[in-house]
Amino acid sequence: MAYVGGPSTLIARAAVARRRLAGRPDLLAPAAIVLGLLAIIETMLRGGDSSGEVSIAVLIGLFTTVPLALAATHGTVTAVTIVAATFVTLAGGRWPTAAGVVALVVALYLVGRRGHHRVPWVITSLFAVFAVTATIGGDTSDWVAGTVLLALTGAALAIGGARHAREAARSRDAADQAIADTLVQHAARGERVRIARELHDVVAHHISMIAVQVETARLTTPDLPPDGEKRLIAIGDTARVALTEMRRLLGVLRDDTRTPPMREPQPGLEQLNELIDEARDVVPASTRLIVRGRVTPLDPGVELTAYRIVQEALTNARRHAPGASVDVELTYTDDALRVRVRDNGPGPPVGSAPDGSAPDGSAPDGSATGGGGAPGGHGLLGMRERAAMVGGDLRAGPAQPTGFLVEAVLPSGAAP
Repeated sequence: MAYVGGPSTLIARAAVARRRLAGRPDLLAPAAIVLGLLAIIETMLRGGDSSGEVSIAVLIGLFTTVPLALAATHGTVTAVTIVAATFVTLAGGRWPTAAGVVALVVALYLVGRRGHHRVPWVITSLFAVFAVTATIGGDTSDWVAGTVLLALTGAALAIGGARHAREAARSRDAADQAIADTLVQHAARGERVRIARELHDVVAHHISMIAVQVETARLTTPDLPPDGEKRLIAIGDTARVALTEMRRLLGVLRDDTRTPPMREPQPGLEQLNELIDEARDVVPASTRLIVRGRVTPLDPGVELTAYRIVQEALTNARRHAPGASVDVELTYTDDALRVRVRDNGPGPPVGSAPDGSAPDGSAPDGSATGGGGAPGGHGLLGMRERAAMVGGDLRAGPAQPTGFLVEAVLPSGAAP
């Protein structure tokens, strides 16, 4: 038997066909027609002893190529048909055409890629038996052809199986990642609900009790001076504002509720005048707002950070230096916003740390460093964290000649 086409030619053609056809099922039908025509031409060129033999060879050649058109939907049937036609060709004393070998490789690759387990082993075993038989009882060309067919079919099945294994592993990894993300989201949602419950049951309760007790004290204290009544009203108003903020925060934490809460926009530098006016109403001492530079819109996160720093600094000044005047300075530069809040109070006690805390770690009024009004307060720490979140820096310490100074440098950013 004579073999048409060398092994390298067949391997190259099979590789090209596999790359072009494996990912494009719509190309299988026209490819099968082209391969069928090539098989007919090659069979006619080979010729035969009679016209009937040539006709049968042409028919068998078509069975080794045309079924490839159904490989997208009937992969196993297509592979079995092409393999059977290939062995019929070999049994008739002819070698398959080059087009038939290409169709065989593509069909077996698709079978391996679909993840079949038994069919690849059966087909590989058949070609292995043929290769051994050709080696024992055939000539050199038979041994070479049998080895080439075994190598091509085995490689096609192995590559398709490896591709299927990679896709299956990728799908499993994606599913595992999705499950892990879902578990993390559920855990985070549960923690947020727990925090919201604690805020609602504990913190909000105590704030509401402050508001009630202040109002009761204002109404029941005899001969209450006007200034004291004014201060009690301010404390009640502050407590009610805190409750409003608490409800907004609870609405953010409990975003899994059926009816979404009303959420007001976060404050920015435009609301700073209102904050200064509120400070003036609470404390009779002067509170000034000084703006320098060209006022430009900033990133909302930067404006919120600046607002919260000024708010906390004013609260600390009112708490630790009551009656002292406070200057709030905003300096706009090309690349940063400088925020300075300075009071002319007595300042931190002698021997305190650079940030104004006492040697034992307490703030000027005996609270923990950074204000807060109670042991363990985190006013300065919270301001530093807010500044660091937007890439800025914050310093706090005694002012010259007296008082306390909070100074923050925040990158301006670009307003959206």
